[in-house]
Amino acid sequence: MLEPYLEDLEKRIDPEVEDQLQAEWQAFLENKFSGAIFSPRRVRAAEAQIAWPKVLVNDALNDFEQMTLQQLGACSAALAEGSGALLMARANYGTCILPSLFGAEIFYMDREIDTLPTSRPIAGGSEALIALIEKGIPDPEQGMGAQIFETTRKTLDLFKNYPKIARYVSLYHPDTQGPMDVCELLWGSRLFLDIYDQPELVHALLKLITATYTRFLRRWFALVSGAPYSPQPSQRFAPHWALLHRGVIMLRDDSAMNFSPRMFEQFIEPYDQQLLDEFNGGAVHFCGKGSHYIRRMGQMRGVYGIQLTQPEYNDMEHIYQHTVDKGIPLLALEPREAERTLAEGRSLHGLVHCWQPLKELQ
Repeated sequence: MLEPYLEDLEKRIDPEVEDQLQAEWQAFLENKFSGAIFSPRRVRAAEAQIAWPKVLVNDALNDFEQMTLQQLGACSAALAEGSGALLMARANYGTCILPSLFGAEIFYMDREIDTLPTSRPIAGGSEALIALIEKGIPDPEQGMGAQIFETTRKTLDLFKNYPKIARYVSLYHPDTQGPMDVCELLWGSRLFLDIYDQPELVHALLKLITATYTRFLRRWFALVSGAPYSPQPSQRFAPHWALLHRGVIMLRDDSAMNFSPRMFEQFIEPYDQQLLDEFNGGAVHFCGKGSHYIRRMGQMRGVYGIQLTQPEYNDMEHIYQHTVDKGIPLLALEPREAERTLAEGRSLHGLVHCWQPLKELQ
């Protein structure tokens, strides 16, 4: 079933085009881009010669072929559109990966919603969380971890037969979230009260999650160590979400929007910092409002990029002061926000990436 699609993709990958696009991304991340907004495109598009299917999320979760078609379908679309999206794929199983290692129940969305699964909080309250902590670091290949590693191994074996796919389709690391995000998934909404009443227990769980995160990704990096464009702990650039960033990991700090700057400093920053130090830095994603903690985030060692959504919820001038003004790129920024900022005459120092070309720059 996969062979016709793999052959189609293999034929359409042009090494000269992909090398040039990679070079443009790296120049941007090295602050060598001289334009207003970085929004690259391939010099040539390459239309598909067969019709690629649309694969719904739930259909891919338990079917390797469907997962492969889903991930490579995005690569096919990037080539056909001539976009600046880099070619990449991952074992795409949602935010439930690390929680599932601790025994959290996976919650699957209805198929027609076409959304990745999440997990339910651990039942049993504080006693159950204490029991988790006492058990120590779980096996990285239990729970959803088993599917992650099986899918990754099969993908590596599959790509060996297609040299251009193996060379130019990066494997990027699974969705391991960030320590506080995993903590909230395991704890549930009660966390936002218990963090005041039981701070020692919250710290104990965050320490365990951070150690688990480290062991899980270390094993994953060891597995993909021979793949040309897959991230390695010693390298300077890493793929994620069809873009490139400096460092290795992409942390998620979505839960941070619910905490004060002081809480960020006490309960999020130390564990994020440990992971950034462990994995040679990286980028940080957050949804919602981050203006209140962006100063602390921008000061962390190894934060080499910020990817935020929903700029309308943020004081963007404050965001810019603690990112692009300090040499930290903003990745995949919403184009209307970039247009607004340019129209006001505000310099972004050539450190903002947008997926769509801006009207003024076409």
